[in-house]
Amino acid sequence: MAMRSPLPVRDGVGATRLHLPRTGPWPTVSAYMIERFFHLDAQWLLERFDRGEIVAYDGTALTRHTPLDATEFIWYYRDPPVELEIPFDSEILHQDDDLVVIDKPHFLPTSPAGKYVQNSALVRLRRLLDNADLAPIHRLDRATAGLLMFSARPETRGAYQHMFQRRAIEKVYEAVSARPEDWDDPLPLTVRTHIEKLRGQVCVQVDPEREPNSETLIELIDADDRVIHTRLTPHTGKMHQLRVHLASVGIGILHDSFYPVLTDEKPDDHDRPLQLLARELRFTDPLTGIDREFVTRRTLQYAP
Repeated sequence: MAMRSPLPVRDGVGATRLHLPRTGPWPTVSAYMIERFFHLDAQWLLERFDRGEIVAYDGTALTRHTPLDATEFIWYYRDPPVELEIPFDSEILHQDDDLVVIDKPHFLPTSPAGKYVQNSALVRLRRLLDNADLAPIHRLDRATAGLLMFSARPETRGAYQHMFQRRAIEKVYEAVSARPEDWDDPLPLTVRTHIEKLRGQVCVQVDPEREPNSETLIELIDADDRVIHTRLTPHTGKMHQLRVHLASVGIGILHDSFYPVLTDEKPDDHDRPLQLLARELRFTDPLTGIDREFVTRRTLQYAP
């Protein structure tokens, strides 16, 4: 069972949990944090302890003198970063007591991460619906647009999460790729590879020697002399799977800065979004037994 934060959600953002070592060369919790977060001002961290902003599992405020072994976990609010506004909004397609489905734009992350906190689909939706219990059931890359589902309350969240774990949901995407000069239209095609995310690396790795753990059906929707428009049906949900699979057959997604070649990070170009869209979700609702189907209202601007 997930540990519940002793601090409430604030401005749509939950508190951060930090696991502490039980032993080590640090006499106090504050000494450990000063070393771990060496890039932050030590006096500023100590003042946060003095203000009671760092708490144990029961909400008790720690002091700068609290021994390291006094608690295993602590919670605190991160200072929000200075964010660039993302000038695109999600659209709510469905809302009931248990489930919220939105149509996410390109460039908006699913959850707070790095330099995006308030500008995340989760935080925006929590504030809009005034529901601190909202949590994503699955995720989309920041660059990907389309359908995204959220659990509205903890009591029924597990049923929807289990549905994804059992792969009892049909997901359909579409993509637009630049057309290679020598393209001979091999579609439809099923791609199977072994994908692994290594710690510290941005891109996933493909190991041709290992048993495949990812599978995608790629079908042709349309093509012209510039681009290829495809329908993608993943049977697994590995990180960056669709981007990797299209790149592996020579039709990497238009404006993909990761695959087949990782390029230097640049500011977002809102006129050149990644041409990948989560188009359809189909499943039997685990609570009601009703068949559900959701379809995005968005389109890919570079499609023929």
